[in-house]
Amino acid sequence: MREYRTEELAEAAGIPVRTLRFYRERKLLPPPRREGRIAWYDDQHLARLRTIAALLERGHTLGGIAELTAAFEHGRDVGQLGELLGIGWSEETPVRLTPEALADYFEGEVTPENLAASLDLGYLATDGEEIVHVSRRLLDVSSALVGEGVPLAAVLETARRVREHADALAALFTDLISTHLTAGTDTDTGTGTGTGTGTGTAEDPVTRLRPLAKSVVEAELTMAMDRLHQSRTSTPQTPSS
Repeated sequence: MREYRTEELAEAAGIPVRTLRFYRERKLLPPPRREGRIAWYDDQHLARLRTIAALLERGHTLGGIAELTAAFEHGRDVGQLGELLGIGWSEETPVRLTPEALADYFEGEVTPENLAASLDLGYLATDGEEIVHVSRRLLDVSSALVGEGVPLAAVLETARRVREHADALAALFTDLISTHLTAGTDTDTGTGTGTGTGTGTAEDPVTRLRPLAKSVVEAELTMAMDRLHQSRTSTPQTPSS
């Protein structure tokens, strides 16, 4: 594992040395290895700095990131990581990986650029010497695509574009359900009353009907891929001269 002096680590992370020292003072970074008066950092410190940068870009405060770091160091259950990051993981299974295991999933593709893209998407976070992936399903699909020969950079760029469409679909269905059902739901019984004055704690319509939205998206995506495949395979080939 490569080691860095303070100035080298700051340069690799793209931050000023004073920022690196500030993060150390806030205990956002684990202590470096000391050799006399020289502080030596490694790739785990660099990964943590990139995680901090990604979280800051997503709107988290340093105080919140410090809480997340403390949770890691005190062994908080990984399922609670989603609450701290503001990511709904109720239907996803996070995966803990060593850097070596991550490299095995994407042999030859774990570059600084791809790691930064994964952090920016919120797919990865660091936990001491381990890496946490947000979703076993996404990890397995990404690994399978890379195994088929698709570059990881292309997979991550596609994931970014899918995220944009997924956010739009989520907003579409949430607006649909909220507009037509939420105001008329009795939260004591979960049934429509038209009054919207219930005070109970029954599951809200958006959560209750989310499986229907998922079914619609899956069906439409399947049919869209079928249509695209048929249009491409039925296109007459221009005879060569």
